[in-house]
Amino acid sequence: MDSIYKALKQFLDDGETVVVATITEVKGSVPREVGAKMIIHPLGHHVGTIGGGCGEADVLRDAIDVLQHGDPINVYVDLTEDISMQALGVCGGVMNVFVERWQPE
Repeated sequence: MDSIYKALKQFLDDGETVVVATITEVKGSVPREVGAKMIIHPLGHHVGTIGGGCGEADVLRDAIDVLQHGDPINVYVDLTEDISMQALGVCGGVMNVFVERWQPE
């Protein structure tokens, strides 16, 4: 977790605006725990993970909107799809992810 905070400090010190996604609630089986964080850079790369797969892809897409508009959002990630759908990352649970923009002062 220290590397997330070091990376965030470095981005801010470099004058970069980024998005931080934090898992705030989980129910059932999910790949990461409450408090797991991921930093999303405007150029698309990220530091950390909230679990990978389709759920993380949903958060990455929503992070672009947060970068542009600045308003924080909660993203509901549903990982309960039917396994026959051949979806990657089907864990059987759900999680809420708080997505917020961080910018240099």
